[in-house]
Order: sequence, then C-alpha cells, then structure tokens
Amino acid sequence: MKQIIQDLKNGITKLEEVPAPAVKPGCILVKTSRTLVSLGTERMLVEFGRASLVEKARQQPERVKQVLDKMRTDGIMPTLEAVFNKLNQPLPLGYCNAGRVIAVGAGAGEFHVGDRVASNGGHAEFVCVPKNLAAKIPDSVSDDEAAFTVISSIALQGIRNLNPQFGETVVVIGLGLIGIVAAQLLRANGCRVIGSDFDLEKIKLAESFGVQCFNSGRDGDFVNFVENITGGTGADGVLITASSSGDDIIHQSCLMSRKRGRIVLVGVVGMNMRRDDFYKKELSFQVSCSYGAGRYDDDYENKGIDYPIPYVRWTEKRNFETVLYAMESGTLNVKPLISETVELKDYMNIYGDMRKTGIIASLMKFPEDSKPEKCIKITDGNFNGGPGCFGIIGAGNFASSTIVPCLKSAGARIKYISSAQGLHARILAEKAGAGAAASDPEIILKDPDVSTVIVCTRHNLHARFVKNILAAGKNVFVEKPLCLNAAELEEIEKAYTANGGRNTITVGFNRRFAPLAVKIKQLSGRGPKNIIATMNAGFIPPDSWVHDPVSGGGRIIGEACHFIDLCSYIADSRVCSVFMNALGPDTNELTDNASIVLQYENGSNAVVNYFSNGSKAYPKERIEVFAGGSVLVLDNWRSLKGYGVKGFSSCSGRLDKGHKAQFALLKERTEKGGVPVIPFESIKNTTLASFAAIESLKTGKRIEL
Repeated sequence: MKQIIQDLKNGITKLEEVPAPAVKPGCILVKTSRTLVSLGTERMLVEFGRASLVEKARQQPERVKQVLDKMRTDGIMPTLEAVFNKLNQPLPLGYCNAGRVIAVGAGAGEFHVGDRVASNGGHAEFVCVPKNLAAKIPDSVSDDEAAFTVISSIALQGIRNLNPQFGETVVVIGLGLIGIVAAQLLRANGCRVIGSDFDLEKIKLAESFGVQCFNSGRDGDFVNFVENITGGTGADGVLITASSSGDDIIHQSCLMSRKRGRIVLVGVVGMNMRRDDFYKKELSFQVSCSYGAGRYDDDYENKGIDYPIPYVRWTEKRNFETVLYAMESGTLNVKPLISETVELKDYMNIYGDMRKTGIIASLMKFPEDSKPEKCIKITDGNFNGGPGCFGIIGAGNFASSTIVPCLKSAGARIKYISSAQGLHARILAEKAGAGAAASDPEIILKDPDVSTVIVCTRHNLHARFVKNILAAGKNVFVEKPLCLNAAELEEIEKAYTANGGRNTITVGFNRRFAPLAVKIKQLSGRGPKNIIATMNAGFIPPDSWVHDPVSGGGRIIGEACHFIDLCSYIADSRVCSVFMNALGPDTNELTDNASIVLQYENGSNAVVNYFSNGSKAYPKERIEVFAGGSVLVLDNWRSLKGYGVKGFSSCSGRLDKGHKAQFALLKERTEKGGVPVIPFESIKNTTLASFAAIESLKTGKRIEL
C-alpha cells in the first residue's frame, strides 16, 4: 500500500510503498477513501522536517537538554548515534480519515465488515485503528464530509472546555479550518460569534455562516471592535484557534474579555502571559487537549477501555459521533470548506506549498482498487537464503539503533523485517538491506530460508512468539525478558523440550558479552565472590507501557533481569535463593527502586541495586566485584579499575555493553553450529530469579529456587 510520510532528516515528504497493517485485537482495518490534510499541524511537521539541525534544536530546547544529559552519561558518539537514528525514523502524516471496514479484530464487535467509518487514521491506503478512535458514518453523510470528523472534534472539545451559554458572545481568533468549524458549532449553541483573521477569503467564508468578522490586518483595534459590539461588556469567552509565535494574542484576549471571562487555547501561540491581565478580571485560562477525554490515555485509546457516560460524558469517540450527527442534521456544514480535492498520487500539489493562500481544507482521494499486501520486496534480485539467514519481528527504536547495526557489522543476512503497522518495517528493511518488509510475522515463520528469528516486540508478546518460532523449527533470539510469568516459562520449556534441542533460545542478556565483563570474570578467578551491581536506571513516567503489568511486566522483570544474568555470569554459578526489598512504604510488584540479594550455589553473593530515583549526572551502571583479596570496579562500561589485582591496575575504552559481541556470536553459531550462545538452563535460572524477586517482595520472605 501507499502511505505519506515525513522524513525528519532530509525534510522530504514522500509517498512510500509499505506493507498494509495487520488488524490487531480491539481494532478495525479500514480501506481509506478520503483523508483531510491538516494545514496547521501537518505544516508544522513538514516545516520542522525541512529545517536544519540547528533550527530543529532551536525549536526544541528541551530535547537539547536531554541530549546533553545523555552525552554526560553515555558519551558523545553513542548519543549522536541515538539522535541520528531518531531522525531516521519518519513520521506518518495525517489523522483525519474516512473509509470502509475490511477486517475486524477480536473485541471490536461493534463494527462489521462494510461499515463506513471516520477515524484518526493517517494518509495511507489502509489503516488499523483502535475501536475507540473510530465512529460509524451516517448514510446521509458523504466520505468527503466525514473526513472532517476528527479535526472538527478538536474544535468541539475546545468549545466544551469553554462551556458557552446560550446568548453569550464568544470571540474566535483565527478563522482557519478549526476556527470556522468552531464558529458554526458556537452559533448552533445560540452564541453570538465574533471572528478575526488576516485572510479576506476566510473572513468572507466565516461571514457566510453568520459570524461578525474583524480583519486583523485592516480594521484597526480589535479590542475596541469587541467592546463596541458587546456594549462595553466584553466577550464572555475567547477561543484561540490561531497559530502564532507571538504573545500578543493572549494579551489581546484578556483585554477584550469581560470580568471573570474564559479563554481557551486550541491553537499554538506564544504563552508568555502577564499576571496583571488575569488578576484584574479574574480570568480563567485553559489549554484544550485534542479530540476529547481519553486522548493520550493508553487504556482508553489502545486497550479499548471506555469511560462510563455518567462520569465522563464526552470522550474522543463520543465527540466523533456528535460531529457526525451535526453533519447529518445540517447543524455543521463542511462542504463549503473544501478548497481542493487531489488524487493520492498528486499529493505534492498540497505538500509542495502548504502556505499558499485561499486554502481552507484539502482533501486526498484514494484509489478504489488497491489491495492490502502484507509483504513487499525491498532489494532487487533473489535474496540468498539458507543457513544463517535472519528474520526480525519488531521494528522499534531498539531494533533500529542496536540490533540491525550489530547484525550488519557481523555480516549477517537479513531476509525479513516485520512490524504490525508496516511502515517501520519498510524503513528499517531499507536500512538493513533486508530482502523484504512485512506486517505479518507468519510470513517469516513459514519461509524455510530463515533459520533464526529475532523478536523485539513489547514484552507481553515474547512468550507467544518464542513458542511459535520453536514450533516452526527455527532458532529464536528474544530481547529480554524471555517471558513475564512462570506459566509462560513452563510453556516455553515444553516447546523447547518438544523441539528436542534442535533449535536454540537466546535472550538479549548482552552485558555478559561486554569486553569489560569478560575481563572481570578472567581477573576475579573461580572462587566465591561478592558482587554489587548498581543500575541508576532513571525515571520512567508511571503511565509508560513498561510499568503495565500486562504489556511490560514492570522494570524488575523487564530490565533488572539483565543484571541478574550478569552477576550469574561473573559468579559462574546458579542462583539458589532470592530476597528483594524495595523503597517503601507504598511498594508494589511494579517497583523500580529495589535491592535484590542473590545467593549462589558456589557460595557467591550478589546485590543488584535497581534505582530510578538517582541523578542523571551519576554514571548509569556500576559493577563492583570483591574476590580473593582484590576488588574490581567497572564504571559505566567504559573503564575498569583493579585494586590488589596482580598485574592489572586499569583499562578503559569506548562504551561497550556487549551487543556487537553477542550478535557476532549468534551469527556465527547460526551459520556454523555449536553450543548455544547462552545455555538454556542459565536463561531459565535468571528468569526464575526475576520472578522470585517479585514473590519475595510480596511475601517478605527469601525465596528458594
């Protein structure tokens, strides 16, 4: 299928050929008929992509600070590599889509194949949309009109925040698409509407809907204009739908408001506000968030958990439905707002110049005969498959920044890269020189050329993919963790045993392959050791998927397992008991501030300190090993110091966490055979130890393995 994307690195807006997305649970797959181009939001993204690196940095000073912090902890080159990798990730454009349902995922039974729907899908021939971000289109509403649903909901949500009363006077600053839609909806609420803009064509259009308009470039003093119309009272409410970097719009809004008036910001303007403006009149100010309640809430948007109507009357989806009803009833008329309709292939007629005058709304018309292909060829000619050929499931940031570069460095042959949405698979497949990009991982499992499959999806999918890959008779490499609970581990072990050991399981416990970790093991000898591994993990917001018990499993199971494995490697033994204590008093199994005490069969002891409440200025990882009258201290994988170690004092080098060495060994074993990269019994022991840590926290007891 074809999809419009914005390349952030070179600023090019492209029509890319990508695999059609697969339908997911709780979602619907839609064949697109029309999309609406948002000349506000999309223009900002396009212009950001076309800006130089310096201009990009000026526009996002908070990102610059994050980059500087990362440089202090990870070094200059790794940070620059991460930044450029991020810039290599294109943005899919668009969020106003109308089309017809062609597949329904489990749990989205309110929709049926053949339904016409409006959604926040992008400019793509096929889109997979969560059920709470789509609404059925009434029969009397055309696809052209329905394409306005999402952007009209932005206007509607701004009005809901403004809470206008019948008979009030409301000023709308900015008569672009959202402004004119808002003006119509305010008129339907029984309000007197005053609008302002610089564009004469927009003013004429707004006036045709009964708006009293002010030409900001010609008519003099806007504040006096509002005061004259309101008899000196001032506006009851001001809705700002304009886009401007200046602070004058907020100041003017205050001046034209009555005492205790309301100001709601929907657009993007300078917000260097003056306290005195608000103090004298006791004005209220609010920023409106997108389409409505539920926006950016993963439970609502991606898990399909709705808010009950008695407590949250207007959600994103219910706003979509309200807008569609307004179109059906004639309350909202969007047909006069259509400035142009272009075929998808002629998309540059819109994106070539997004500042041309006289344009209110641009519609994109999609071909009717497109087919949802789940796999597309990337390289020319026949791909050389056979032993050692890799397939990758998951095309996220880690796959792009680490896995693919390491495989390429090792000379590995990658035949497929798969991702559910298709776009990232296409982009990463080009970067990797892979044979094809896919949205259906079954294509990889069924291809006899692929002997090893790499899984780098969210944690909750790991166990299922590991079992399916083993059942397909292939080796599997899975990013940590192996799985999220004991039941999944038992199923994986059964699949591994049933396979007869013919195919291996490798987990991304890369730190044991780092040169300095190998050096520590050599220098510390074979006797019992005391090990302290400290991870200054950094804060992750509590609403991140990582903390979700279903999709992420928490940071102890999902991340601290790295350090359990590293300690086991250095101790050269198996964990036999675990005790975990966490920062209290309100600790729970999803804690990310904990100390894990590990006891080993050979008498070694280890403490894994996994903390998220430290400073970014402190090194991220530190390993201390006490053994045989000596001490070894590893600092952030860049330096190693020895105290009392015969013939060794220190060594240092570039930050290296062992990824390259692990993938080089994986590639070699995949092609030539040999023992597993990590013994399965060791992987199992580490996984059980991470589960035991959580059980220990719950029970307050030491857990024996």
